[in-house]
Amino acid sequence: MEAHTLLALPLVLALEPLDGERPPLSLSRDAAAALAARVADDLHALLPQVRETRLALAGALFDPVELLRPGFPAWTTLEDLARRVPRGQLDNVVAFGSHEARMPAPALQPSAEFADGPLRLLPLCLLAPAALAAELAGELEIQLIGRGEAGAPTADWLMRALGIRLQHVRYLSCNDLLALTCVQYENVNLAPLWSLLEAALLSPDRAESALSARGLALQYAHGQVQAQSPAQWLAAQAPGDVAQRVHDYAGIVFELRQYAALLDAHQLPLRLQPGSTQATEAAPGYLLETVAAVQAGGATPVLLAHEARGLGVVTVSVVQQVAGRRARVLAHGYPLTPAALGPLLAQLAERYGVAAELHALGRVVLDERGTLGAPDTILD
Repeated sequence: MEAHTLLALPLVLALEPLDGERPPLSLSRDAAAALAARVADDLHALLPQVRETRLALAGALFDPVELLRPGFPAWTTLEDLARRVPRGQLDNVVAFGSHEARMPAPALQPSAEFADGPLRLLPLCLLAPAALAAELAGELEIQLIGRGEAGAPTADWLMRALGIRLQHVRYLSCNDLLALTCVQYENVNLAPLWSLLEAALLSPDRAESALSARGLALQYAHGQVQAQSPAQWLAAQAPGDVAQRVHDYAGIVFELRQYAALLDAHQLPLRLQPGSTQATEAAPGYLLETVAAVQAGGATPVLLAHEARGLGVVTVSVVQQVAGRRARVLAHGYPLTPAALGPLLAQLAERYGVAAELHALGRVVLDERGTLGAPDTILD
């Protein structure tokens, strides 16, 4: 079996701990090797053809969002490391564990940020001869659905090694994991997000458009997701009751924050659609759009905070008063996390040459057209 003739079949060993029990992020090298031998026994019993493949295991426990990232970096790295190991070691079973809590490659290092998730996944990879790979892939999809539970010796060993109790231990194909995640997102009204993520994972060169549940336009293309800006979404809505309009706007920002958090977890960049704005920018934790230039002779711009109950500051607007005219909006910034508000203010203060002082409005303020505005009194 020469390395260049082998095709990779990605799998996971999925662990479901009892509520409140948290396993470590990784296994040592020796523990990973011991687990790999048990996994090999399970898979050989399930499908004898597995003996003709090379099994690779990463002794690291991931959340699904860490594995389902563009390019599948954890599996790709595991495959690359497995191809480098000389044939015949450990009966063609190779394992990679941690040394001093560090895995041998960054892509195989789980993040503590996602360690409390209800499902923990150990990446596996079968390197199969090209002539066998297609047949084996199909058989795995069939067999794992009905017979994918790990053997009792494997499950018992895992509970002792990790020091936790497990409700379920089973093998899943990559397709199984994709389907499971799809259902989970659909169940929480995030099917549009999944359609974008699926495109990024499985057909990254294909553009995909979607509307969120509340009507925010989204598009995946060229390795990133672009979202309609909340201010432009608001401007496009039909006239209506002001209170309802404000409520709907807060809902759109809340939804954008949901999307931003999940896209960040999947390491898929989020940007604003250019639309009719002069420029859009993205930084960790916030999005920014410039809608007009500073007008010479006008007052010094100020930073205004549009606020919504339960969400805090939903938008920071940069506003300039010009003599004899209503306030002009120069830019809108959208903090997507509470920690991003400070950096957003610092960015705006530097750009417009003002103090990073935020004028709290206590509400979302609309102008006579029903778009984001500013009370004239705040600028006096």
